[in-house]
Amino acid sequence: MSLVRRAGPEDAPEVLRLRQVMIDALPGSDPSTEWHAESLPTLRKKLGESDGDFAAFVVDHPERPEGLAALVVGTVDYRIGKAGDPRGAVGFVFSVATDPDARRRGYARACMAELLSWFRERGAVRVHLTASPQAEPLYVSLGFRPKPDPLLELRL
Repeated sequence: MSLVRRAGPEDAPEVLRLRQVMIDALPGSDPSTEWHAESLPTLRKKLGESDGDFAAFVVDHPERPEGLAALVVGTVDYRIGKAGDPRGAVGFVFSVATDPDARRRGYARACMAELLSWFRERGAVRVHLTASPQAEPLYVSLGFRPKPDPLLELRL
């Protein structure tokens, strides 16, 4: 039996907590958690859509019955097809986090394996993510390769 399970609406507060763990590890991040209350209803709804384009896979914390040890979240987005990807389904991984006291146990890798299977089931042939230098070895070991394309962002 796998330690990994798909997160449900009841997991939303812990999903946000682990997302904040990930955010706090980024250079220059804002440690504020005030946004959690506003984000919670939408996250609960998305976690309840079992056939949607959003999924989170988690491992329960072995020492804290109500807590999560690890989390990985992804979406499937549509892009107009192209050679090698005529259907245009692209997976995007974000919010990969492991509780600091549950690291080095293979939880993130196990969650990623489930998410990658979920992407395959939905027809994605490409998966994108951004990685911290600490996490890059995990992704490379799973077959991810750096791309030279720079990411640009516009905040609206």
